[in-house]
Amino acid sequence: MAEQSLKRQLKVLTIPVFIEMALVMLLGAVDTVMLSRYSDNSVAAVGLDNQLISLVFLVYQFFSMGAAILCAQYIGAGLRKRLVQVVGMALVVNLMLGMGVSALLYFKAEALLQLMGLRPELMHDGVVYLKITGALSFFQALSLTFSASLRSADKVVYPMVVTGIVNVLNIIGNYALIFGRLGCPQLGVEGAAIATAASRAVAMVLLAAIHFKVHIPRFPLSYFRPMPWQELGNLLRIGVPAMSENISYSLSQVVITYFINQISNEALAARTYCFNMITFVFLFCISITQGGGILVGHLVGQQRHQAAYVLGNYFFRWSMIITLTGSALLALSGRGVLSAFTDNEEIIAMGVWVFVVDFFLEIGRTSNIFAVGTLRATGDAIYPVVIGIIFQWSIAVGLSYVIGIPLGYGLVGMWIGFALDENIRGIILMRRWRSGKWRDKGFVK
Repeated sequence: MAEQSLKRQLKVLTIPVFIEMALVMLLGAVDTVMLSRYSDNSVAAVGLDNQLISLVFLVYQFFSMGAAILCAQYIGAGLRKRLVQVVGMALVVNLMLGMGVSALLYFKAEALLQLMGLRPELMHDGVVYLKITGALSFFQALSLTFSASLRSADKVVYPMVVTGIVNVLNIIGNYALIFGRLGCPQLGVEGAAIATAASRAVAMVLLAAIHFKVHIPRFPLSYFRPMPWQELGNLLRIGVPAMSENISYSLSQVVITYFINQISNEALAARTYCFNMITFVFLFCISITQGGGILVGHLVGQQRHQAAYVLGNYFFRWSMIITLTGSALLALSGRGVLSAFTDNEEIIAMGVWVFVVDFFLEIGRTSNIFAVGTLRATGDAIYPVVIGIIFQWSIAVGLSYVIGIPLGYGLVGMWIGFALDENIRGIILMRRWRSGKWRDKGFVK
C-alpha cells in the first residue's frame, strides 16, 4: 500500500512539473521559432546569447536548488522553523546575486559576446538581446527560489499555472514586437528580448504573491535572530556542489558553442534549432526526476532510505523508456521537423544527423539527469561534481573539439563527443546510486 501511495504521489507531482517544464522550455523556444521567420542569423545570435543566459540562470539556482532539497527533507521531518529560515535566506542572497549579475550583463554585454567569439555580423543582434534580457534577469533569480520552495511543499500546480500565463504573454509580445503587429513597432530581435524579459518579470510577481498566500505567509524576524548560520552552511553544502556541477556543464557548453561558431553560421544555427527540439525529448526525465526528487527528499528526511531507493529505480525506468521513444521519433522525422523552421539545406542536413547521434546520447543523458538529481536530493552532492568536471572537460570539450574540427567531422562529430561524455558519466553515477553510499548524507539525523 505504501508503495502504491508513493507512485500515486509521484504521478501527482510529475504531471504539473512536466507541464511547467514544457512551458519553460517553450518560453525559450518561442523566440527561436518566431525569429526563424525573421532570419537565420538572428536565430544564431540569440542562440549564443541563450547559452550565456542559461549559465546565469544556473548561478541563480545556486541557493534555490539547495533550498529545495533542504525544504523537502525538513518537511519530511516536520521542521517548520528551519524551513522558513532556509527560504528566507535563499531569497535575500539570490536577490543580491541577481542584481549584481544583471548589472554585469547589461554593462559588459559586448565584451562577453566578443569573448565567446560571436561573429561581427551577428554582434548587433546579440548585444541588443543580451542587454535587455540580462538587465532584467534578477527577476528569474527570485522566481527560481519561490518556485523551488513551492515545489518542495508539493505545491507544484502553482508554478505550472504561472508559467502557462507567462508563455501566453510572451507569444503575444513576440508577435507584436518582432513583426510590428497590434499597433506596435517592428523591432525584430529587440522585440523578442523585451517580450521575454517582461514575461519573466510578471512570473516573479505572480509567484511571490502565491508563495506568501499559500505556503509561507511571513518571515518572522525572530527566526533570524541570531542568524541561523547552520542553515546557511547547509545551503552552501548543497548549493556549492550543485552550482559547481551545473556551471561546469554550462561553461563547457559555452566553450563548445564557441567551437561550433568557428565552423560556420549554419552550424551555429543548426545547433540552436536542434537543441531547442531535443530539450523536449528529455523533458519527461527532468520532470519526473524533479517530482521524484521531492519524494526522495521527504523519505530521506523520514529515514526511509530503502523506500527512496525503490522509488528512484521505478521512475528511472520510466524516464529511460519515454526519453528513448521520443528521441527515436525525432530521429525518424528530423528532416520534416527542421524543414518547418528553415529552407537552408546545409542546416537541415547537419540537423538530421545530429538527431540520429542524439538517440545514443540520450541513453547517457537520462542516467545523468536521474543520478545527479536524485543523489543531490539525498544530500550526496559532491560526488557528481567531481565526475562531471572531469569528463565534461576532457571528453565533452576536448574530444568533441578533436573530432569536430581537426578531424573535420563538424557539428555531427562534436555531437558524437557529447554522446561519449554523457554515457561514461551516466555509467559511473548510476553505480554510485546503486552502491547506497548516499544513505548517510542527509541533513536530518
